[in-house]
Amino acid sequence: MVLASFAKRDGPSHERGGTVSEEARTGKRFPLELPIKLHGEAASGDAKGTTGNLSAAGVYIRADASLEIGSPVEFEITLPPDVTGGQENVVIQCKGRVVRTDPTGASADGKGVACVIDSYEFVRNS
Repeated sequence: MVLASFAKRDGPSHERGGTVSEEARTGKRFPLELPIKLHGEAASGDAKGTTGNLSAAGVYIRADASLEIGSPVEFEITLPPDVTGGQENVVIQCKGRVVRTDPTGASADGKGVACVIDSYEFVRNS
């Protein structure tokens, strides 16, 4: 497996929390339900879930993981060929931080978490 280098996004380095207004969002959001894996300590180990929507700047995740506003998070999104137009799945490894949580667990997939994407890399099979 060969990993592409991380693409770093410029912007404020401070952590945000609370409600994200429509004006605060950047880029078009796509209502895609894709498999997602959360990694590491912030997710209390590895957890699986689905995306609720996705943009170049962030993602809404439905997963049974306890994440706090402001905490760093690493996750892996798998894009199937019908989304990319390619022949194989495309895996994107992302680093970001939690900007909003929905602790009600109203979703069948668990709690809702909005994350900003600070950097990402495409995972390529060799």
